Amino acid sequence: MTRYALVVLAGWLAVALPIQAADPKAAAKKQVLLDLSSEALIDAAAARTLLSDAIPASVWKLYPPSKWGFVSQVEGGFTADRICVVTARVMLTPLTVTNGIILRPVKRATAFDAKPNASHEECKAMARSKLKEAAASVVSSLVKS
Repeated sequence: MTRYALVVLAGWLAVALPIQAADPKAAAKKQVLLDLSSEALIDAAAARTLLSDAIPASVWKLYPPSKWGFVSQVEGGFTADRICVVTARVMLTPLTVTNGIILRPVKRATAFDAKPNASHEECKAMARSKLKEAAASVVSSLVKS
């Protein structure tokens, strides 16, 4: 009978220990961050990184990454008069069962700006700045700092 108890205990430990040793940041690895930005202003990887950095863990506790995702979109460019115009939008959206984004935002924020006689690099910097601003606005509407 003791052999049976040892086998059951060993089997339980084999299952329980890997569960306890699971990475607590595993949820962060499964965050759905979709970028629909213009590549001329910001590349998708940079936009997702900015968005990920702007979303604190407290948001993911209230809006689990298994059910919610974020969409970012930066659009704009230069007018004929050399005015850089940028619009950045961030949206909190529900996910489908297969982790697809449903574009019916629950929360959203938009930030925009224009700068005359801006260089291409200044326009890109403004795009990053406006994306951070829109993300901060959405986050502040979801959780209190």
